[in-house]
Amino acid sequence: MDKYIITFGGVGLVGLIYWFFFGKKEESQANEKTDDNTLIVEGGYKPAVIYVEKDKPKDLTVIRRDPNSCLEEIVFPDYKIKKYLPLNKEVKITLNLPHKEGDFHCGMNMFFGKVRIKK
Repeated sequence: MDKYIITFGGVGLVGLIYWFFFGKKEESQANEKTDDNTLIVEGGYKPAVIYVEKDKPKDLTVIRRDPNSCLEEIVFPDYKIKKYLPLNKEVKITLNLPHKEGDFHCGMNMFFGKVRIKK
């Protein structure tokens, strides 16, 4: 009997972990309007795709609202940018002369976004 309790408890715990990390996150600021130069960091990146014009600098304002320590940094490896994001403060980032598409991620490489060239 004990092995059944342990087995079902383990399966339940695995399900809970899966739901926590991969389940759909609730939109806490659903009515918030942001322009295409603002990146909100809350349970990931909103928007997750940033569109830039080829060879034109793109100024971004990044606001971190999530206290998760994983999201304390944002890294744009293709643009050689790594910035610390204090909680609830605006941080300015400039993508200088973006000539190719790339990605960005948190400091622990768990949350991701994309930089895309406008067509």
